[in-house]
Amino acid sequence: MQAQTKPNKEKQPPILFNKTQTIIKQVNKMLGGTMVTYFNNPRGSVCHDDVLALFKLLEKIGKQEKIYLFLKSSGGNGQASLRIVNLLRQYCNELVAVIPLECASAATMITLGANEILMGPMAYLTPVDTSLTHALSPIDRDNDRVSVSLDELTRVVRLWQSQKSDSSENPYQELFQHVHPLVIGAVDRAESLSIMLCKELLAYHIKDDETQEKIASALNEKYPSHGYPILFEEAKRIGLKVNRLPHEINSLLLELNELYSEMGQRATTDFDDTHAHGNEILNIWESTDVLAYYQQDKDWFYRTEERRWISLNDNSSWRRVAMVGRKIERSVLHIA
Repeated sequence: MQAQTKPNKEKQPPILFNKTQTIIKQVNKMLGGTMVTYFNNPRGSVCHDDVLALFKLLEKIGKQEKIYLFLKSSGGNGQASLRIVNLLRQYCNELVAVIPLECASAATMITLGANEILMGPMAYLTPVDTSLTHALSPIDRDNDRVSVSLDELTRVVRLWQSQKSDSSENPYQELFQHVHPLVIGAVDRAESLSIMLCKELLAYHIKDDETQEKIASALNEKYPSHGYPILFEEAKRIGLKVNRLPHEINSLLLELNELYSEMGQRATTDFDDTHAHGNEILNIWESTDVLAYYQQDKDWFYRTEERRWISLNDNSSWRRVAMVGRKIERSVLHIA
């Protein structure tokens, strides 16, 4: 492959540390405690690397009586959620989840480990029913693997059985032509894991097994859609301890979300039809005087014959900004 000229200057996302710190310190004062923020842009997700980045941040702020956890995420890895809550619990005596907007899937799991959930007028949780992207999952039109949900598979089989004309027909014979049997087995196993994770998270503050089972089962089985918005009243009905987020604090958190959204904007530089470079902040952790964020930093090449983009020269990494004395220090976090 010939070297490509890059006449365009690569776009860089802004790091708005001073502005976000101002809001965080205001909110801390209003809450009377310490806030830790966690933000995913639409292409970011809850992952195991978050745990190491969070550890660096918690080591900076030290142990607190109460931590308020701001969450804005569309989800990710449920097992990472358990590790995040376990780590936070070692640095505080009480954990409060603060939700101004979307808090979906694996992020909802994180809230299950909190003693209390404060929800703003636009806040919502979601079900945590299992879906996964397996190495043998079907591919979409862009040649990417798609996630497969156990609920979707179950509904297909149920619909087939309710409308079949021949009782000898087996729906799985047809289903296996589109979804590999190992994928179906993996998703079924993952549902058991999801319920177990929910109960483990609830056990941090709910000791009654029956209550744990009730909430975990509702979040995994009750709703017809993985993205179904669980609003304040519904969250209360299923047994979660939720309260209203004060208006003044909600307004400040929406301002903070705008700043994080600006930091997490797309920063793709197109050089030609098949070459581009991506500099995009996907995940953000922040608290008093310290910010950790994951920035994608890699070249993209469109392989026409395969109809997909492949990455080259990947220098993506976790990065840290911290206030040391009166100086702002920047460094790379070597997390593998």
